Amino acid sequence: MSLFKRGKTWWVRFTTPSGERIRCSAATEDKTQAQEFHDKLKAEAWRVVKVGEKPKYTWDEAAYKWLMETQHKKTHHDDVSKISWLQQYLRGKYLHEITREEIARIGELKLKTTTPATANRLLALIRSILRRATLEWEWIDKAPTIKLYREPKRRIRYLNADEANKLIQELPVHLADIVQFSLATGLRRANVTKLEWSQVDMRRNVAWIHGDQAKAGKPIHVSLNSTAMTVLERQVGKHPKTVFTYKGMPIKQVNTRAWRKALKRAGIEDFRWHDLRHTWASWLTQNGVPLNVIQEMGAWESSEMVRRYAHLAPAQFAAHARVVDAMFSGTNLTQSK
Repeated sequence: MSLFKRGKTWWVRFTTPSGERIRCSAATEDKTQAQEFHDKLKAEAWRVVKVGEKPKYTWDEAAYKWLMETQHKKTHHDDVSKISWLQQYLRGKYLHEITREEIARIGELKLKTTTPATANRLLALIRSILRRATLEWEWIDKAPTIKLYREPKRRIRYLNADEANKLIQELPVHLADIVQFSLATGLRRANVTKLEWSQVDMRRNVAWIHGDQAKAGKPIHVSLNSTAMTVLERQVGKHPKTVFTYKGMPIKQVNTRAWRKALKRAGIEDFRWHDLRHTWASWLTQNGVPLNVIQEMGAWESSEMVRRYAHLAPAQFAAHARVVDAMFSGTNLTQSK
């Protein structure tokens, strides 16, 4: 059969005049659309072999090939979702017919219901697929230029010590421990909730996050200070595998009603769970820890991400600024009063 189903999605299967077997997803649950896609591919294959035309590839083929080649990516599931949404606009279109104006219209439609950052991630995916189709697969001669939207600068929200203590006091014990551990280590939410005892060495006061668990894809070494160790000691014996639990079960969700109510009782507004990581980095910066050290400890891939905290270290910068004073000392460059 030329058409067959996998789950709810129709797939195309046929043999070209040259004997090549074609099998790919039609990326639709509609049989009529799948048949149209099949006929278009088959006609194109016939022209390539019989007339000698250069092969023309569709968005569907490029999207499918991209997904097959990027299954290792952590964002693979997100890419599948984005491509599924894009199908309503790009299904069946030849790559060389996709213009900058058409892509811009898609971006505008997405922007009506999402933030510039979300729209940009969609546009960036289109750009990556078309660039690969140009530079690696050589399916098209040139990819259209895609302009991204200007994004507002990321906000930095952090707690002072009093606010942090007040929040911890308002939280139930299991969440209070996770919050305290997060503030002590700067680890991301998933790295804390999924932490296992096999990743902790209590004798050496260290823990580690495996590369496939880290956002940047690289292993993270975690130096456990006294605060973090005290929290871990309270968890010993609660579960044989997972560090943080609630009623004997691993904790999967932290953005709960208990978390939100505790924030309200503590009088803390406009604060997300991820801001605990901002708080950790802000405290280190304010106490003179160099930004490059914070970048290494926090496992940020780009120094640009850490520069967001630079304005919190005026005293540290003032000390460096005083270096110039020595250049004027004992010279006639200084003006007497």
